[in-house]
Amino acid sequence: MKILKKILLSLLIAASMGAVSTSVLAETDKGRITYAPADAIDLVTGKIKAALDAIANGTEGDALADLIKEASDASKEINANDKVDIARSKANNVLKSARKLAQEAKVKEAEEALKDAAKKFEALKSLI
Repeated sequence: MKILKKILLSLLIAASMGAVSTSVLAETDKGRITYAPADAIDLVTGKIKAALDAIANGTEGDALADLIKEASDASKEINANDKVDIARSKANNVLKSARKLAQEAKVKEAEEALKDAAKKFEALKSLI
């Protein structure tokens, strides 16, 4: 009887561990688009290039800051590993400073910060 209790308890524990595994149940929310890390990096660099093109066309102020904010928001989609996340955070800080410069109407400095951010985001691909 003792052996039977041990066997049943072991089976119960094994079944409960398999049934409640969170990694098995993990999935994305409905309506949310998930990107591969390289695709997310391309998305962010595309938005940075759009902001750089807007500077070339004479956009400045809050309109430029909104474009930079879109790139900053898109950078949250880059999910690979801890090294990539740390480098993404540093590159995102450059985007934040570019946004602040754009709001202060310092377009030339914002352009340089955007170019630096683009280089940093492109460098993330080597960390994947």
